Amino acid sequence: PFGSHVVKGIATPIAVYHVQSERQLSSQLEGKTTLTPLVGREQEVGLLLDRWEQAKEGRGQVVLLSGEPGIGKSRLAYTLREQVTAEGSLLYEARCSPYHQHSALYPLIEVMQRTLLFTRQDTDDEKVTKLERTLALYNMRDSLPLFTGLLSLPTPSTYPPLTLTPQKQKERTLQAILQMMMAQAERQATVSVWEDLHWADPSSLEFLSLLIEQLPTTKLLLVLTFRPEFTPSWKPRSHISQLVLNRLGQRHVREMVERVLAQDSRPSTSSGRTDSEPAGQALAVRAAPVEARATFPKELLDTLIARTDGVPLFVEELTKSVVEARGQVTGNGGQEGKPVSTLAIPATLQEALLARLDRLSEARQIAQLGATLGREFSYELLQAVTPTSETDLQSALAKLVEAEILYQRGIGEQARYFFKHTLIQDTAYQSLLKSTRQQYHQQIAHILEERFPQTQVTQPELLAHHYTEAGLVEQAIPHWQQAGQKAIERSADAEAVNHLTKGLELLKTLPDSLDRIQRELTLQLALGVPLMGTKGFAASEVREAYARARELCQQVGETRQLFPVLRGLWVFYASRVELQTAHELAEQLLNLAQRERDDALLVEAYMALGLTLLVSGEFAPAQAHLEQGTSLYNLRRHRSGAVLYGQDSGVVCFSYVALAFWVLGYPDQALKRTHEAFTLAQDLSHPFSLAYALGPATLLHQFRREAQAAQERARTLITLSTEQGFALRLAWGHILQGWTLAEQGKGEEGIAQIRLGLAAHQATGAEAWQPYFVALLAETYGKVKQIDEGLSVLAEALAIVDRTGERLYEAELYRLKGELTLQKLSAISSQLSETDPRPLTPDPQGEAESCFLKAIDIARQQQAKSWELRAATSLARLWQQQGKTTEAHTLLSDVYNWFTEGFDTKDLQEAQALIEELNH
Repeated sequence: PFGSHVVKGIATPIAVYHVQSERQLSSQLEGKTTLTPLVGREQEVGLLLDRWEQAKEGRGQVVLLSGEPGIGKSRLAYTLREQVTAEGSLLYEARCSPYHQHSALYPLIEVMQRTLLFTRQDTDDEKVTKLERTLALYNMRDSLPLFTGLLSLPTPSTYPPLTLTPQKQKERTLQAILQMMMAQAERQATVSVWEDLHWADPSSLEFLSLLIEQLPTTKLLLVLTFRPEFTPSWKPRSHISQLVLNRLGQRHVREMVERVLAQDSRPSTSSGRTDSEPAGQALAVRAAPVEARATFPKELLDTLIARTDGVPLFVEELTKSVVEARGQVTGNGGQEGKPVSTLAIPATLQEALLARLDRLSEARQIAQLGATLGREFSYELLQAVTPTSETDLQSALAKLVEAEILYQRGIGEQARYFFKHTLIQDTAYQSLLKSTRQQYHQQIAHILEERFPQTQVTQPELLAHHYTEAGLVEQAIPHWQQAGQKAIERSADAEAVNHLTKGLELLKTLPDSLDRIQRELTLQLALGVPLMGTKGFAASEVREAYARARELCQQVGETRQLFPVLRGLWVFYASRVELQTAHELAEQLLNLAQRERDDALLVEAYMALGLTLLVSGEFAPAQAHLEQGTSLYNLRRHRSGAVLYGQDSGVVCFSYVALAFWVLGYPDQALKRTHEAFTLAQDLSHPFSLAYALGPATLLHQFRREAQAAQERARTLITLSTEQGFALRLAWGHILQGWTLAEQGKGEEGIAQIRLGLAAHQATGAEAWQPYFVALLAETYGKVKQIDEGLSVLAEALAIVDRTGERLYEAELYRLKGELTLQKLSAISSQLSETDPRPLTPDPQGEAESCFLKAIDIARQQQAKSWELRAATSLARLWQQQGKTTEAHTLLSDVYNWFTEGFDTKDLQEAQALIEELNH
């Protein structure tokens, strides 16, 4: 409202409004003068209105409305819309598009731009101001950086920068949109209609899944329309209704034909338009004028009924096509047209639509050009790409609107046009000669780049599409690459894979050349990142992408791109615990980095090689390589690696060299390196690097048997990983937290936590560290005296070691097996009768002793003094019970006396206490 003013002749002040912009209609059917009521859809309308009543009562509902093309889905949704808007309730309509089915969140972005009243004339600052005002209504100002990222707008400097991974930023954005929708529905009952879900992008479907889960307690009705080929992924719920539209019966088809004839019999309106009914509608149950029936022979009516087969759109279009073909003007003197026998009645909907287009003469070309632009297009863009004069263009558009090929929204240069139905757009498009079609796409692409430059920033996939259809492969490929990169930045990995794959497919059509190889290399390298996100690190598709990139590197000669290619392959093989191949790749990374004399590459290479060796149980060389990485790392020069590779390699080196130091027998130095890793991760303000530091830090405290410190770290890791969506690190947190619970006497709770974490770990596809995690479960089973379960999972862990060669925890596995074997002996012995002195067969003590000796032997081969100390302590305690005190003292003293630090740790304190016992 612009204010309240007194107007002469009116007793009370009236509100005066200032027009800010033209209203943005949201439905392609909006703006129609009259709509004939539906026939044959009474039950369907009743169900929609019933679900709407339930939603208004706070019991949110979902209606899945499916049916073949032309069956009337949009018309039925429009009937609901009339009811909702008549009540003054809110309605939002989102349309999915075949041109944008791989554009992340395209329908949501379109709805938001309409809701915020964005115009092309708005500057970015003006758009941000509109956004701020809207968010303020819902107390969501803090969410502005999420929405500016979604809408490709600059974030004001007054807001702190986001420090989220792309995946977490996407999740937070979806949650923010969801929060806004819930707040709107709380204020006022709302209907949200999503049309053509079969063209929805994966991110939009992800959002709908979140929305559907939240609906039951809201005042929101969600209506989703789609074709039969789309299979909803949502499980049946009490608040979800499925509605399948069937074809009309003969009685309703007959009524519809008569209604179309009745419409044609009415005189044109002053604007030259008839009150024709939108696509897919059935007609009201009221008698058609007698004149209409009389001038339309029964033979022809029966033919139409048979041909249309109950598809409403076909009924409407075929009837109109026949009427036009007969030259009949019903209601104007009853002039008879051509005899029925001479009519060429179209056999298909496409033929009927083509016939109608043909009779539009000059307007047909405009329809074809519009079809090339898409289901929806602006007058501004159409005018820019057509050679037709403005007068002729407006005349052609008026004819198309009058014939109901197009619907119009707005007026003048601000007008937008919609094809009545996708089938009509498809027919117009397919009627073009291939050469003409390519010419149109080329014109459109050039105009979009020259006069609509924002398209290249916000919708590079649209430019890529037009260049592709124009046959201009050279121009299309960079835009597919740009679209893929934009999707990666939004963590829309599925969409990114699609865009980059299309670019690769186009490359195959180009002749072999050095430039083509280089382009494919760039695309394959980019493809590896989203494939890891969608398929997992260990997926075969990841290996194929990086393996192909490696071949391409060899063809062009070793370039700087070879390094990230080898690193991607290393991640794949390390994740699958194929350690020999991972080691070979890490060695190649180191050789390449040394040749390049690049510190950043060297840090990455030392990290890869050090980690591979650590997991393989080669602790001394692992420590040496990881320490090399820490010495070369420079925060100022190398912090960009966190963005490029997903985590900071300096943090990784500091974190895992700590574990190497501990295993090698330097507990204090291990703790120092962990603190350095944690400090570095905090300085980086990079969430995943912080999570990366927390994982090994928690693990180190577990090695040191510091339950309270491990629990604190595990809790922090769980909280951070939950907030940021780090599935693998979250699994680590649950497993390690389970161990700390068992240390506090909560064994059963600890087992549940560890099993939860193990299941989550396996769900990520990761296999590394599995023997260690299973060993923690076995140890916890021992604490609750479930010995057989513990021995069983230990056998599984040892089988994994034999299969993969992951020997980091091998010595401990054998030591734990020995301890559980003795624990089982103790339990059995207490149950034996004193009158049954027979020895157990086989000898459990002998078996346990063999396990301890095996553990010591492995630890010595690995130079793993901490593992050796534990195994020696276990064996010395057994020998003490057997009276071998001298052997026990010698064994344990030799190992204990080697240590120079860490005497406050539990392992060394227990060893010292046992040595003192053996001295007496």
